[in-house]
Amino acid sequence: MSANWNFLRQVPVFAGLTPEELQHIASLALWRRYRKNMYIFMEGEPGDAFYFVKKGTIKLFQVLEDGREKILHFVGEGEIFAEVLLFDGGPYPATAQTLEDTEVGIIRNADMEKLLSQHGEIAVKIIKVMSRRLRQAQQHSRDLALKGAYGRLAGSLLQLARDYGTPREDGMTIDLNLSQQELASLIGTTRETVARILSDFKRLGLVGVERQRITILEPQRLAEWD
Repeated sequence: MSANWNFLRQVPVFAGLTPEELQHIASLALWRRYRKNMYIFMEGEPGDAFYFVKKGTIKLFQVLEDGREKILHFVGEGEIFAEVLLFDGGPYPATAQTLEDTEVGIIRNADMEKLLSQHGEIAVKIIKVMSRRLRQAQQHSRDLALKGAYGRLAGSLLQLARDYGTPREDGMTIDLNLSQQELASLIGTTRETVARILSDFKRLGLVGVERQRITILEPQRLAEWD
């Protein structure tokens, strides 16, 4: 319990709460471990809980009518997901799948609603997260409509580097093991197109790729493609 409530201090939506309050939240949470590529919930299933990531990374995606996967966004350590159900209810609007071995905290919506009634500041922080994701979704939709595949991939790589990048001697490495198919699902194109563009970016010295880890070598030059 001590390790869990100490971790909660690092979750932005819970920042500012007292140790006693954090211990109370930790007592409400169910902690679950998932292996890589496991599903946490499926799109369309009844939604009854609020989630946050203690360790690992999760992708949230929807399945299109033609069976293709459309990645909405990624969720990393300290981030929340399925928060929309706290205010809207209904089924899960997307599927959550782990990209690596992952541990999450789960709080039932009924318990979370009681917590929000006592701590309105948490509700405000959650709404800010939802607003940020809405802006990102709108930006992403605009990019899909207006940009070519090179611009979409360049913009997505730069955003992933900002969200999940780790500085290295030669650049910024995106700390997500993403397949070319997952990148294709993120930007709305084919795996073959992503492979070709990455090859061109590598040839130009803009990125490096090793074992599904991408390093941004020349961010300013890459941004010219965005």
